[in-house]
Amino acid sequence: PGKKVLIVYAHQEPKSFNGSLLKIAVEELTKQGCSVTVSDLYTMQFEPRATRNDIVGHLHNPEAFNYGVETWEAYKRGGLSKDLVEEQKKVQEADLLIFQFPLFWFNMPAILKGWMDRVLVQGFAYDLSKVYDGGLLQGKLSLFSFTTGASQEMYSKEGISGDIRYVLWPMQHGIMHFCGVKVLEPHICYAPENVSEEKRKEMLAAWSQRLKTLWKEEPIDCSPEWYFK
Repeated sequence: PGKKVLIVYAHQEPKSFNGSLLKIAVEELTKQGCSVTVSDLYTMQFEPRATRNDIVGHLHNPEAFNYGVETWEAYKRGGLSKDLVEEQKKVQEADLLIFQFPLFWFNMPAILKGWMDRVLVQGFAYDLSKVYDGGLLQGKLSLFSFTTGASQEMYSKEGISGDIRYVLWPMQHGIMHFCGVKVLEPHICYAPENVSEEKRKEMLAAWSQRLKTLWKEEPIDCSPEWYFK
């Protein structure tokens, strides 16, 4: 109780399966006494492109634009655009970050990748000497909850798509762990479009069930072995 959760949600349709997963998470976590904030990226018309519009006022080096340097400098002087400051505040306050999305091309949708690119700037999420276990967002948990188009068999080591954990490496390890965030086991709903209505209901019930004991879970071992062994 009293925990703060930020759900970053990337799906265009509230009536979608992802929309149902979001609704369940909000209801279940609220019922537990958590305070839940949702960043509904499509509804917010969140800008995924990392551009100079993210910096308010003067540029550190107007001669040659370097996004990483400019956002770092802007962060230090409080000169990031309003939408970024708002998202960073939500991240700062959260004990748990849940990312809810459909997998696109072995990756997160562009709008969500753009959220990562723009919100997790240097100085806020990491620093040159403060990465991985030393990242600046220590003390937080994250969970990637997503749907796939392909079946679980296809996403196995022997399957045509390879182990799903390979897909998780850039997201969980390269972004979250890099910023010091601990990672819970992902929640994957395989090919909800291709299964029976009954199976979809089971998937939704399993998510609801998992959320009931989520705070008792141990994070995964954040090492390359988890992904590639």
